Amino acid sequence: MASNRSVLDEAPYRTRGGGSGTATAYGPGFDAGGGMSSGDGRFAPDDFYADEGAAEGPGAGFDTETWEEWNPTEESIAPVRGRHRVAKQRGGTMARSGAVLGVGVIAAVGAGGMASAKDRPALPISMPDLGHVADQVKASLPAAKDLPGIGSWASDDSGGSQTAAAPLSQAGLTNEDEQRGTTDAGEALRARILQQAENQQNAADEDSRTAAAQAAAKAAADKAADQAAEAAAKRKAKAEAAAAAKRAAEQRAKEAAEKKAAAERQARLAAAYTLPVGSYTLTASFGQAGDIWSADHTGQDFAAPTGTPVKAVHGGTITQAGWAGSYGYRIVLTLDDGTELWFCHLSSMVVTSGKVSTGDVIARVGATGNVTGPHLHLEVRPGGGSPIDPMPWLRQHGMTP
Repeated sequence: MASNRSVLDEAPYRTRGGGSGTATAYGPGFDAGGGMSSGDGRFAPDDFYADEGAAEGPGAGFDTETWEEWNPTEESIAPVRGRHRVAKQRGGTMARSGAVLGVGVIAAVGAGGMASAKDRPALPISMPDLGHVADQVKASLPAAKDLPGIGSWASDDSGGSQTAAAPLSQAGLTNEDEQRGTTDAGEALRARILQQAENQQNAADEDSRTAAAQAAAKAAADKAADQAAEAAAKRKAKAEAAAAAKRAAEQRAKEAAEKKAAAERQARLAAAYTLPVGSYTLTASFGQAGDIWSADHTGQDFAAPTGTPVKAVHGGTITQAGWAGSYGYRIVLTLDDGTELWFCHLSSMVVTSGKVSTGDVIARVGATGNVTGPHLHLEVRPGGGSPIDPMPWLRQHGMTP
């Protein structure tokens, strides 16, 4: 392109009613002829037409000029390099004036169209003549009295016998309805609805009866369970009472058996043990003080005449026999558990060694040693140790001096 002309300047001219080879020039400022003012860009209505008698038409009032056909080439459509310049339109306010002009033209055209539409007469509407068609349709329709369901209502013969109206429709009728003589679909539907409602009511009543029966059965089962539990509790209490009575009886029997066993044991002990003399008088006891003893008395004295037999209290072995100083003649009987029995102040000794049994005569009562009269001095020394009170020991072994 040879120069940087404005796009508006390069736009092709638009043919507008001027004939071949003519065009209306829409150049900058619309300054062709007297159609537009070229200086201020304002529209001049008085200059729109060249003279009052000239023919009106597009392009009137604008200069026409001969134009040549423009064929774009590669160079002409090549983009312009560098800074783009747009030619400033003359007047400077053409764009704004053109917008105002366009709005005014649109408003004027719209108002003119509305005014012309208001003044125009109504358009005639033609309809085909259907009179003969209506007559033909009417002639083909049945009489009102012959219509099913409403014939009796429309019949003019009010005094004659009225026949039963036929149902409007038999749609929905089942074989069962037909067998029952029902010919009206509405009545059949009503009957089915009523039957369904009755069935639902019967089902609800049956459910209520079933629920009541179940509740009664549950109440009876609960009552039976309570009674069974109460009976079980009574049986349990009775069983516990019987068990307690049995335990008490067993305890009493056990105590009786223990007493019996103790008595039997005492009897056996009594048979196994015996008092040292058969006839006696208890005189000095264990622990008693006196002037004739260097210390408290260490045994139990059985006073008896001289020569009274002295028996072995229990079976054992005679380990010592002879003179023992202040004890006089003494025999020591050692039992199987190691307890030593001292028989003192004897007048004579019958057995001086060896084993003896319960009740064997081993000596005789005397008054030897430190005494004031004939008697048997008995000492009990467990394990051969210090002496203890002979009386509890004798009673422990079933003897009561």
